[in-house]
This record gives sequence, structure tokens and C-alpha cells, in this order.
Amino acid sequence: MSVTRTFLSGADVVLPDRVALGLTVVMEGDRIVDLTSGPRELSNSERRVDATGQLVVPGFVDVHVHGVMGIDVLDGADAVSAVARELSRFGVTAFCPTSIACSPDTLSAFLDSVAAARSAPEPGAARVLRAHLESNFINPEYNGAQPAEWLWTYEDATKRPLRSFFSPDVGILTMAPEMPGGMDLLRAAVQAGIRVSLGHSGATFDQAREAIDAGARHATHLFNRMSPMDHRDPGLVGAVLSSDEVAAELICDGHHVHPAVMRVAIAAKGHSRVMAITDGTSGSGLPRGTCARLGGRNITVGDVARLDDGTLAGSVATMDRVFATLVAQAGQSLVEAALLCSTTPARELGLIGQGVIAPGRLADLAILTPDLRVVQTWVGGRTSHPVRP
Repeated sequence: MSVTRTFLSGADVVLPDRVALGLTVVMEGDRIVDLTSGPRELSNSERRVDATGQLVVPGFVDVHVHGVMGIDVLDGADAVSAVARELSRFGVTAFCPTSIACSPDTLSAFLDSVAAARSAPEPGAARVLRAHLESNFINPEYNGAQPAEWLWTYEDATKRPLRSFFSPDVGILTMAPEMPGGMDLLRAAVQAGIRVSLGHSGATFDQAREAIDAGARHATHLFNRMSPMDHRDPGLVGAVLSSDEVAAELICDGHHVHPAVMRVAIAAKGHSRVMAITDGTSGSGLPRGTCARLGGRNITVGDVARLDDGTLAGSVATMDRVFATLVAQAGQSLVEAALLCSTTPARELGLIGQGVIAPGRLADLAILTPDLRVVQTWVGGRTSHPVRP
């Protein structure tokens, strides 16, 4: 007889308002159907999974990740699916495959890879969400590791034979509103239902406010590669921190943003307006000194990822380490860290049923040891492959 219900029992469970000790999460199909306490006799069609001494948190949702375990999302036809398989090792149950500025052919191939992965999800792999284009429409003075040869204005792009940036498989578009045609691009993207993110930008406070008033609702890796905040010149950082309309990404690897600044940003915006991200690269999860790739260019794994010339090129963090950093270094409770890593990004992306452990929600869960290492991930009530002991 096939199993109809799974009882994940004995763990401490992170709920939206508290940590419930020794709770049982009951799953049926792809859903959580009950939260109970105490033992109970099971029928032949039910099974119990003992999670005593462990912690259950909502599956992590990473809205900004370029790769993991040696795989870059721009690597080819199966790249996005391969990243989805690997990310579940680290408690990720949904993610936005994130590009960097690239050629039209590479962009088209990437979006094909996203579409293929979304149309044929693999059991136990992280859910593939619509792509985040950390795009060609950024300010060259704030490009960081983005290749300058593929940076365009909106007017330039309209003259190129390239696949639409407003594809159904695009969910987020990072752009600099102060660039020529930037506000036209922003309005067109908003009209097309794309979530516009302000980033890699030198926008002034007033320019940023104009963009927010026009519909920008997201900020790409707050503090990194954007005009900084001064007490007389708030810049893009100040506009994001002071705008309730905008939810901000925050790279919580302990290196891109100092933990004290993480606390300041979270205090300023609140847990409901901050999304913890990895900005992870193909170097994430690999040993220090390993060579990997970012959009076809070499990077080296250290505390962060760097190009051969030393330029900072994203992180090497995974979402389980982001969660642990928030708790150990940024002073966040387990409930608060779950809000930042799961609940808020799921809500901001409109993911119905995800990001919270509650009856009726999807059974997307990460099981952690007391020192916050992932031992198992459940995606839609199915376990991913075993992970690190």
C-alpha cells in the first residue's frame, strides 16, 4: 500500500511567530495538512520520520543566485536544472536563476534553459522560479564584475535582434534608472509585469524616488554597487532604506555587508521588507582556492568570489550559511532569520503557499542540525538527495 501521510516528528519547528518544541509536521501529497504534538499510532499507509533534536524551518527562497557547486546558470542547456538539483543540498526549495550582462545569444540560451527547467521540474530539486536578469541595463561606473562590453542603453537594445527582456520566463530585471532611456525601460517593464529592481546604479536620491514612484519595488544587493548614503546626500541606499514600497536584497555572507550594517538595514526596513540572498556563484559550496566561472570568466573561491584581477564577483555562500550568519553574527532569532530567508522573499515574489510552515501550505522544508547545517530538504513533500553528514 502506498504511503498517504508522512509524520515528521520530534523536531523543533520554526513557525511565523515562535519556535514550537517537539512538534510533528504532517504531510500529505505536496502539502502540510496538520501540526500536532504527542505520539499517535500510524496506519499501514502512514509513515513516521524521526527528526528528534533537529530544527525544521521553511524552505529557503533565494531570489539572487548565479550558480553553485561548480555550475553557472549560463553554462548551457541543462545548467539551470543542474543548479536546481544542487541547491536543495543547502535547504533551498525555490530560487531565481540569475544572469549577468551577456550577449544576446547567451541570454536567449539562458532563458531557454530556465523555461525547460520550469516546464519539467525534477522531484526533490529546488523549484525554478522566473529568472532574475542582473542585466545589460546598468551603469558602467557601477558594473563591478559585470562585463562592460555587454552594457547597453535601452535605446541601443531596441535596435538589436535579441530575445525580449520581457519574456514570460523573466521575473526580475535589475537596472539603473539614471541611464539614457532608463525610465522608459522601467515603465515598459512594469507594464509587462516584470518586477523592476534598482541596482548597479549611481542614481541620486531624487532619481531613485522617481523610479520608485514609477513602479520599482526591489533593490539588488543593498549597499553593493550603488550610490552610497551620506547624511546630506542619501543616494540610492538612502532612497531604498527610507521607502516602504521597496523590498531590499541583502547579501548575508558576512563579507559583502558587515553584520552591524545588516542589523541597521533590517532595523530600518523591518523583516518584512528585507530578503536575505546569497548572490552565490558557481564557487558556492566549493573549497577555498578552487577555480570556477561566472558568465564564462574565471573566478577564485575565497571568503568571496573574485575575478582574476581581484574584482569582487559575488559570494561563495549558500543559503544555509546565510541563515546561520544571520543568527550567529547579525543578532537575528531563528524566527527572524526564517522571515528573511523564506517568508519575505516568498511573499514578495507572490509564491502562494510557500515560505511558511502552516497547514495548507506547500511541504517545502529544510531540516537543520542544532548548529544549523542542512541534513535534509523536502520539496513538495518529497525529499531531496542526502546531503553532508
